[in-house]
Amino acid sequence: MTHHPLHSSNKMSTPASTSPNLHTSKHVAYIQSLDTHKDSLDYWLTEHLRLSGVYWGLTALHLLHHPTALPRAETISFVQSCLHPSGGFGASPGHDAHILYTVSAVQILATIDALDSIPTDTTAAWIAELQQPSGVFAGDEWGETDTRFLYGALNALSLLGRLDAVDVDKAVEYVLRCRNHDGGFGMSPGAESHAGQIFTCVGALAIAGRLDDLDADLLGDWLCERQLPNGGLNGRPEKLEDVCYSWWVLSSLAMIDRLHWIDRDKLVAFILKCQDEETGGFADRPGDMVDVFHTLFGIAGLSLLGYEGLAEVDPVYCMPKTATKRVLER
Repeated sequence: MTHHPLHSSNKMSTPASTSPNLHTSKHVAYIQSLDTHKDSLDYWLTEHLRLSGVYWGLTALHLLHHPTALPRAETISFVQSCLHPSGGFGASPGHDAHILYTVSAVQILATIDALDSIPTDTTAAWIAELQQPSGVFAGDEWGETDTRFLYGALNALSLLGRLDAVDVDKAVEYVLRCRNHDGGFGMSPGAESHAGQIFTCVGALAIAGRLDDLDADLLGDWLCERQLPNGGLNGRPEKLEDVCYSWWVLSSLAMIDRLHWIDRDKLVAFILKCQDEETGGFADRPGDMVDVFHTLFGIAGLSLLGYEGLAEVDPVYCMPKTATKRVLER
């Protein structure tokens, strides 16, 4: 029977003390517990996120220096159970294939050195078929397009060693059409600048070797202005802070060598306050529900900030740098 190692269950966080430490053992236990709630409604309501949930949890565990905390064989088995004959992956067995879950599958297998467990050429061909004449990528056969899908395609194909399967220059042209006068990027040409979309566009340019096409100072200004007085970061002007932007904003700043433009100590303090000190996990902000999504991006943000005791994260891929180095240098 196929078994998947975790899912994205929620728990309520306990507001942390003024200067908390990173509760590594609690976070490891929290992630390991996520596959033990199959009798809960929440478990089944999050089925559409399952494969990404495995990626979020696995990556967090690697950054916490607990790479074997999830069983490798069962992880590979679950990823394989989500594979379609077309080469794409669904969120769970029986779910339609989509680029977002295909990227998660490739990242999981690359991290645990198991890319040979899937037909990589078939997967690369499936991704390549999603590229549109404009250079952007659709998410699946139904045709929705978004810079997230473009980034995901380049991410996965580069890890598979198959960027040659697509027109990278056309993809770059599309990304640059999404750039706004404020230096940021939106989900499509003319769309509002948003930190999450900026990550996808800057990441795509990084994979394509085209970061020189950016105005790093203008973009850096927009990104560093996302820091609020409480130390947290928001995704666009006039919005609340959220731990996940500790990744989207910081990784973008790291890729353009402007990470020092934010107040590191204030952001570290904010992220640590979002932990549940009793049961583990991170919430979007102190006192809210914890989940595996925010747990990864809180830990990844701390890694980018050089927090002691964490493995180094790759700002382009949101994977352990040891894994991307191993895969990309083959």
